[in-house]
Amino acid sequence: MAQQQERGCLPCTNCFATVPQDKWYAVESFGRYSHMLQPGLAFAGPDCCGCCISLRSITNRVEQNNVMVQTKTKDNVFITAKVAVQQSVRPENAYDAMYKLANVHAQIDSYVSDVVRSSVPHMSLDEAFEKKDDISTAVQQKLEQEMTAYGFQIHKALVTELVPNAEVVQSMNEINKQKRLRDAAIMAAEAEKIKVVKAAEAAADAAQLQGEGIARQRRAIIDGLRDSITHGTKEQLSTEKISELLLITQYFETLRDISAQSKAQTVFLPHSAGAVGDVASQIRNGIMQGGAARR
Repeated sequence: MAQQQERGCLPCTNCFATVPQDKWYAVESFGRYSHMLQPGLAFAGPDCCGCCISLRSITNRVEQNNVMVQTKTKDNVFITAKVAVQQSVRPENAYDAMYKLANVHAQIDSYVSDVVRSSVPHMSLDEAFEKKDDISTAVQQKLEQEMTAYGFQIHKALVTELVPNAEVVQSMNEINKQKRLRDAAIMAAEAEKIKVVKAAEAAADAAQLQGEGIARQRRAIIDGLRDSITHGTKEQLSTEKISELLLITQYFETLRDISAQSKAQTVFLPHSAGAVGDVASQIRNGIMQGGAARR
C-alpha cells in the first residue's frame, strides 16, 4: 500500500490525468498538496513540463499484510505466529494515508509484534491454540486504535497459524502416539479378558450340562436294571444293591472306554468283577466312619 508518483495522460505535462477506479490521486502544486482527483479523466491544473503540477497515488483496495512473529509461551515453548491483517484507506482520510506514514507495512508489523509478544507469554502452548480468537481480537483492537490516526481502516486481524518448534511438534506427536498405543493395548487386553471369561463360562456350562446328562443317563440305567431284576416279583432293591449296580455299571463303562483306545496302558489291581463288591464295601465303610466321627 505504498504511495507512488504518477504522470499525466499527456506527454510533457501533468495538466490532465486518467485516474483509475481503484486509486486515489493527490494533486501537488509546486510540492504542496492541493486536492484529490475523482476517478476518470480529470484536470489537475496548469502545468509546464511537469514543473508546476505533480501527482501522487495510493490504492483504495483492501490489502492483506502477513506478519510473522516469533515468541515464547508461558511453558517456555518457542512458537511462530502467523497473523494476517486486512486494511484499506479511509476515503475521508486519504490525505493522512499518503503523507503521514512512510512505510505502512512496517508500522503494522510493529504493532502486531507488540501485541502478540505481550499476550502469548501469559499463555501455555495449549492455551495459545485454544485462545487464537482472543489474540486476534487484541491485535485488531490495537491496530484500529493506532492506525485510524493515519487514515487506515482495519477490517480484520486473523491469527492464521501457530507453529511450534519442530522438536516440540515431534514430541507432541510422540506423546499422542504413545497414548493411542496404550489405549490400543488396554482395549486388546480387555478383549482377551472377555474371551477368556466367556470361554470359562462356556466350559462351566458345558461341564454342568454334561454332568446333568451323565446323571440322567445313570439314573435311567439304574432304573432299567432295577426294573429288569425285580420284574415279575415284589422284591424291592435296597440302597446298597443300587449302589453296587451303579458301581458295576461304571466299572464296565470304564473298561469299555479303555478298550476303545489303541494305546491304553491302564492296569486294574485286582482286576475282576467280584472286586467291585469290595470297592462298594470300602466306600460304605468310609462314609459310615466319617458320619460317626462327625457325631
